[in-house]
Parts: sequence; structure tokens; C-alpha cells
Amino acid sequence: MFEFLFKYPPAIFSKGKLVLLSPWPIWLFLVLILAAGAGLYWNMLRERRSVLSNARSIAIWLAQTALIAILLFMLWHPAISVARLRPQQNVVAVLIDHSRSMGIADDGKTRLAAAEETLETQLLPELSKKFQVRLYGIGKDAVRIDQARSLAADDNATRISDSLKHIAAEAGTMPLGAIVLLSDGGDNTGGIDRDAISQLRQLRVPVHTIGYGPDHFDKDIEIVDVASPARALAQSRVTARVAIRQHGFAGSKVTLSVRENGKIIAGQTVDLKPDAEQSETILFNVGEAGAHSFQIGITPVAGEQNTQNNSVVRLVNVGQKKMRVLYVEGEPRWEYKFIRRALEDDPSIEVVSMLRTTQNKIYRQGIANPGELEAGFPAKAEELFKYDGLIIGSVEANYFSNDQQRMIRDFADKRGGGVLFLAGRFALADGGYAATPMAEMMPLRFAGEKTWSRNFADTTLTDAGRENVILRIVEDRAKNLERWKKMPQVANYAVMGTPKPGAVVLMNVAEPGHRPTPLLTIQNYGRGRVGLFATAGSWRWKMLQDHTDKSHATYWSQLLRWLVTETPGEVLSSTPKQVLPDDTHVPLRVSVRDRNYDTVSGATVQTTISRPDGNSEVVDLKPDPLEPGTYTGDYTAEKPGTYVAETVARQTLNNVKTEFGNDTLTFRREDGVAENFGAAQHKDLLEKLSSDTGGNYYTPANAKRLPDEVAVSEAGITGHDNLDIWDMPILFLLVILIRGGEWILRRRWGVV
Repeated sequence: MFEFLFKYPPAIFSKGKLVLLSPWPIWLFLVLILAAGAGLYWNMLRERRSVLSNARSIAIWLAQTALIAILLFMLWHPAISVARLRPQQNVVAVLIDHSRSMGIADDGKTRLAAAEETLETQLLPELSKKFQVRLYGIGKDAVRIDQARSLAADDNATRISDSLKHIAAEAGTMPLGAIVLLSDGGDNTGGIDRDAISQLRQLRVPVHTIGYGPDHFDKDIEIVDVASPARALAQSRVTARVAIRQHGFAGSKVTLSVRENGKIIAGQTVDLKPDAEQSETILFNVGEAGAHSFQIGITPVAGEQNTQNNSVVRLVNVGQKKMRVLYVEGEPRWEYKFIRRALEDDPSIEVVSMLRTTQNKIYRQGIANPGELEAGFPAKAEELFKYDGLIIGSVEANYFSNDQQRMIRDFADKRGGGVLFLAGRFALADGGYAATPMAEMMPLRFAGEKTWSRNFADTTLTDAGRENVILRIVEDRAKNLERWKKMPQVANYAVMGTPKPGAVVLMNVAEPGHRPTPLLTIQNYGRGRVGLFATAGSWRWKMLQDHTDKSHATYWSQLLRWLVTETPGEVLSSTPKQVLPDDTHVPLRVSVRDRNYDTVSGATVQTTISRPDGNSEVVDLKPDPLEPGTYTGDYTAEKPGTYVAETVARQTLNNVKTEFGNDTLTFRREDGVAENFGAAQHKDLLEKLSSDTGGNYYTPANAKRLPDEVAVSEAGITGHDNLDIWDMPILFLLVILIRGGEWILRRRWGVV
């Protein structure tokens, strides 16, 4: 319809420029319109003022003036100046996506078959008349092919950016006029990168896209993402947050489960909400030390159109190191005794404690040798930083020197350890902490100078606390909430102020009739973590319950595991994704610090990677120029399977060799996975790609316009054409409509 009215395709008008080819100047055109309008207005005032109202007279005048303007416009010979590809002198690259998602049959026909049909019946016959056509099959890369019928939807990944860069690189050896992409837009690299768009823009090569597949499946449940910890201690319970997207199953009950080696180790029922996307949490035990691979997802439901996107794999590196926590207590009290007893049987936590029994005497427990803590609290950072966690009990702030107070702050900020503050007679505000560097790291503000209360009070979980693994003393979420409601009261607590930005309150405490105040609050601080447990009465959770009840021990074990699990060593290795779905690129990043946890420059950092086939290779990491103490490198995981990366950092200064430490990281590469997710058409990606490069997006139904519109391009060998538009049907139609409309108005108003 557009071409019938305007003579040319829309692309001509969107990319062309209006010109007037008449030798007469443009100012004369404007003067004639103004003169005609003025003359008609004067005539209207002279002859029709007594017959028509002002409004009706103006309507007639506007119609007559518009008619004259259109006729003058046609006399000035309007045209569209546009750059067009010269016939038979340019190459059009046609890219056909043959990844696995193109093998999905949406309406009884696979997307690849639909693309081949579009190509054979609508595109190739017309494109071949005007251009040289080169066909490419794209998946992980672009490969030249002779005919589309030779393709099978069997490539494990779609990397549109890499394919476009490949074609752009060939533009230097051929007059590339345009690129045509037939795809569902399911790019596995996360989108089209800026480099690809930049190259195409510099070459002025437009990318025209034809999209296949529906925007979403009518019946589908998909795991969008799973956030789970990369590291954990042996036998720890961890939480995985699962993002679920569904269509057509709102209100259904499904099973969310965690499997290891095919065996279900955790499961729960989930009600699918009317919204298309929701988030759920599931708790599971990571097991013994080693690299564990967990399959997390929804059990397939009858009627799903795609069940391959119901689960994902996540790796958890379970450490075998026993984490050491230094507990400093300023007075003998029940809380100290029961905390130590609760952690006695934890195989991953070792509590080293120093208890002040008199003003100048301390009682040490859990020490590794007679010299440990012999002089009291560590006076040097190197000594304190040997621990993974730190608990500060009921001890006044001035018990620590100014340097020690700063060391405690640096323990979390710089060392990356976990610090837990407990309430007590000589702790927090009552212990003078408000005026120390330690106040800065606490997750709560102080409410005043005297905040210690000995009254009985009830504890309640917040919304965040209901989901946090620290407070999950019973596996089932609903039963856990009921269990906490029956927990004994605490008999003393500190009234705290408001949470700081970034802090999360997990549990409140309140006396009957009083406003709740935070009891357990956590936050990240620098490289580490800080918690504040504002009571010294948790021992009642053990003393006032049946002797077989494990609630108190479970709580303290999980709180201490949260405190120290992510405490790094001197060498810490990481990679953005531990599971690589159909991707071979593994960026490696290693942080190196000395015993004082200062960054180390000039170290030799090597990573030995053990491959799935049993062989190994060494990757030398280079210093990051923008981040001292950080070393980076890249590795290509050619084969699917599990890889183990062991990193060692060394340095030689003045013939003295120093080894800072080592770290082990596990990652896994999987084939044939990425294409199962996001299998609906990514129309927004295809539209943006076309828009950013000056092309157009088409559906298979309107792809027949493409052969005419693809010629409008500034790439390749082009020429500027002036296309007449004075004879567009729309102009003649406007003349008839305006003149006919004026006559109808005259007749209606009785002035014909």
C-alpha cells in the first residue's frame, strides 16, 4: 500500500534527501504560495464575508491555499536524492543461522526450514538479478556455503558478533553493499558487542534482519539464572536463588530441586505466579570437600514446548581447610561457654579464644601452640590476619590500643575477613565503641551511650531473615518460621539504632509493647563481612530446650560459616563464570597479597590447568596496569568437561624467594546447552542491530520488500540517483480530495 501511494519503498524516503529539480529558485516557490494565499484571503473578505461565518470562510481559504501549494510543489519538480548500489557491481552477504534453536518447529516447520523457504522463494531470485550474493551459515562462526539446503540446525552456539566481524573483515577484498541476517536472534554471547557495530558503521554496511520464531512460547518454564556461592565449607548448607520465567502455567505447582549425580538432594514445591518471572530460593547441603556439580531446576511439566531449559548446572568449590576464628571475650559469662560448646563438633570451624578472667590475666583455649596469644590480643597485622574470622564480645573499646582498633577495622576491609560484634555490659555503645574506628564498620548506628537492657524480649525474623541460610534451623521454610516463634526469649540485649546503607537486618528483638530493634544485622565491608548480634542471651536457646535440640548449635555454626566462608587467602583466583555453556573463553583473575595483605606487584603468577583428558598446561598471568596486585590471563577450554586451575604466586627480591600462597579454582565447559535457553525470537536484538547499522527488520511475511530496499546503501559501489516524486499517486489523490472536499463544503453551506 505504501509503494502504491508513494511510488517507492519506505527505505527510499528514510535514507534519501528531498530535492527540487526545477531551475526556478526556492524563494520564488515560497513567494508564490504566500501571494496566492494573500490573494485568496483578500477575495474571501471582499466577496463572502456576508454569506459565510469567519470559521467557514477560513476553512475554504485553507483548502484553496493547500491546493495551490501542492500544484506549485509539483511544478518545482520534487525528487528524492538517494545513494543506491550499482547493479551487478556489489556483493550482498546473506547469513543463515543454523544453530540448534533454529531447529525448533513453531508451526509444524522448523525455523531453519522457514528461513530456507524465505531465501529460495523471496530473496535469492530478486537479489541475484541485481547483486552478487554470497551465502554464509552462521553459528559459532560464519562459514561460506553454496546453498542453504546444505545446512542442518546442529551448531551448539550462536555468535552473531563474531560472524559479523568475519564478514566485515572480508569487506576489504570485495564491494560489500549490505548484509542480510536470517535468525531468531538468540545470541549466546549476551548481545551484539560494540566493536562489531563500530566496524559496520565505519564501512557503512547496513544489516537487514529477518526474525523467526515467536516472541515467547505459549507453554514454557525456563530457568533464567541461578545465583549460588562459588565456594563453601564442607557440609555447609547454602542458598541458591533461582530466577524462573514461565508462560502458560500461572497458578501451577511445580517442583524445584537440586540434584547431584542424578540424585535429588533438596526439593520444594513452588507456586508459579501470574507474573512472567519470579525468584525463589532453595537450600541444600554441598557435602564433603571437593568440586561439586549441582543441577538446579524445575521438574518438566506436561505440555511444555521446551523442557531443555528447565535446569542449569552450577559448580561449588567445597574447601577442606579448617577456618580459624579468634574470639575475644572480656568477662566470664554464659554466652561465651555456650558459643564454644556449640562449635565444638563443627569440622570446618576452629575457635581460638582469649577470655579475660581478671584485669591482667587471660584464659586461652583452642590455641595451636603455647606461644599463640601469649601476649594477649595481636599487636601486629601479620599476627591478626592469620585468622579467618574475629568475634568481639563484652570487652570495652579501650582494651584495644588505637593501632589494634584500626587493625580490627582493616581485618574486614583489607584482609577480607569476617568480624562479629556481640552485645554485653562492656560492649558496643556501653563499651565506648561509638568514638572508635570500629564504629565505622558496624552495620548499625548507635542509639545512645547506655543501651544495655536485662529485660526479657521476643525475637522475630525479618523478611530477609526468613530467606537467609543463617537462620534456617529447619529445612522447610514454613516449619522454620514456626520453630523460631517457639524459641525461648532472650533476657538481655542492646538497643541499637537504624541500619546503615547496605546493611541487612535478619532478626529483631522487642519487649512486649515496645518497638522492635535490630538483633542480628549483617553487611559487606570492604573485602570482608561484618555482623552484629545485639544480645548475650542466645545461650537460653540451648539451656531452656530439650537437651537433644540442635537449634542453638545450628544457628551458631551457620552464623560462623557465613562469617568466614568467603575469607580469602593471600592468593585468590576467580573467573566470571564457572560454568561455560558453549563458550571456550575463560578469563582468569588472581589477586596477590602479602602476609599484611598489602597488594603485591612484580610477582610471578602461574596457573596450572588440568584438562578433562588428564593433561595439563600452564598459563602465565600478567599484571593488571589499572589494579595493583591483580594479575589476569586468558585460557581457551577446547573440550567439554571439568577443569581444575591451581594458581601459585612467587616473587624473588634480593635473591630471596617468597611464595605468597596458592589457590584452586574449578570451572566446567558444557556443549549443546546455551541454545536451549532463550529459544524464543529475540526481536529486540534483531531490531536494534538493524537500527544501529542503518538496516531494517523484517518478518518472513514482509521480507519480499527486502530486495528493493537493500539497494539503498552507502557501502560498496554506489551512485546518487534523483527519483521523481512529482507524479506520486498520493499527490494527485490529495488534489482530488481537497478540491472535492471544498465542493462538498460549499454545497453544504449553500454557496455553490
